[in-house]
Amino acid sequence: MGRRVVITGCGLVSPIGVNTMDFWNNLISGKSGIGPITRFDTEDFSVKIAGEVRGFDPEAYISKKNVRRMDYFTQYAIAAALQAIDQAELEVSSQLSPRTGVFVSSCNGGFNYIQENVKRLLKHGPKRVSPYFSSATLVNIPSGEISILIGAKGPSGAVVTACATGTSSVGEAMKTIQSGRADVMLAGGTADAITPLDIAAYSNVRALSRRNEEPERASRPFDRDRDGFVIGAGGGVLVLEEAEHAIRRGAKILAELVGYGATTDAYHITAPDPSGSGATRAIQLALEEAKIQPKDVNYINAHGTSTPLNDRMETQAIKSVFGEYTKKILVSSNKSMIGHLMGGAGAVEVIATVYSIMEKRVPPTINCDCPDEELDLNYVPHQAQPCDIEYAISNSFGFGGHNAVLVVRRWHES
Repeated sequence: MGRRVVITGCGLVSPIGVNTMDFWNNLISGKSGIGPITRFDTEDFSVKIAGEVRGFDPEAYISKKNVRRMDYFTQYAIAAALQAIDQAELEVSSQLSPRTGVFVSSCNGGFNYIQENVKRLLKHGPKRVSPYFSSATLVNIPSGEISILIGAKGPSGAVVTACATGTSSVGEAMKTIQSGRADVMLAGGTADAITPLDIAAYSNVRALSRRNEEPERASRPFDRDRDGFVIGAGGGVLVLEEAEHAIRRGAKILAELVGYGATTDAYHITAPDPSGSGATRAIQLALEEAKIQPKDVNYINAHGTSTPLNDRMETQAIKSVFGEYTKKILVSSNKSMIGHLMGGAGAVEVIATVYSIMEKRVPPTINCDCPDEELDLNYVPHQAQPCDIEYAISNSFGFGGHNAVLVVRRWHES
């Protein structure tokens, strides 16, 4: 396998916790972070619910002056990165700096900042537009801000694959270390699309759940009564290291990344290929790189959006790859509790996968009361299940037909 890549730190901000342990404890307990939107008036909106980030204090990580020039998605990324570095006990020295890179990306960019400044322009004129607008809204800005903050001078940038962005960023960072271009990478995704424009647009294409009266039950992956996804906000960052580098500095290794598969449907700009062929091939490529067989996988952290098309396609892809072993694998969707974090989803879900391996427990899929007849896997309904996991995979799929899959392995030094 060449240079092995391990995970030594995780950090995140989410609707059910603004640090990793609070997130994990609430996730494993089946706590929902979905509720009424409080950020703007939803009286004229058909969708009034989302997974907002609550209790987050950006000034715990960023100076008050700098907070004002950053959109929420960048604030989340910096907080998650600093949490991950703290857990990894990583110090980016002058020697390590050129060998440390950052791929922390977003698919939406600074939509909150954009909409606020458009309002200022229309109401007050051009002089009221923020001088930070052109930098604060870019999808690569989290990588730039983090690089400056920690002194990372290796490869950095944005890997954007819509809702697969977080997973793609981790996968490409893994490849960067395997190729020898870096020894340490901070990788992940971040987003905050809880804006009037986003809610209106996704509502108008009927992609969002309209279960406004019971928001905690709105995100229902694999359930026959699912009626769309719920937008969530947040982000996650992982510290990836070349294994020997981590061992030499005495780092605690949380898990190992052993496989990455990336494909494109080339089918439709928003709808997944119903055959699941692109997703199937991404899973197969990830397993091939990991040099494992379908029977070796114990858990799948599903993309599981709670939309009719995705859940059916993903189940078909899982069945196509795992065949007779499908019924032995646990499959669950974190989005049932946190909603869809868009560009941040994949990274947060990889972190959940790492903790599932470490804690030997699989988070539930809440609200999965009655799966469609054709969706007949073990979706871990309602309550967490114990599972001694050797290998797990995390799936992500995005608009444009992008598919990204990671294989995570329990750490063994040999």
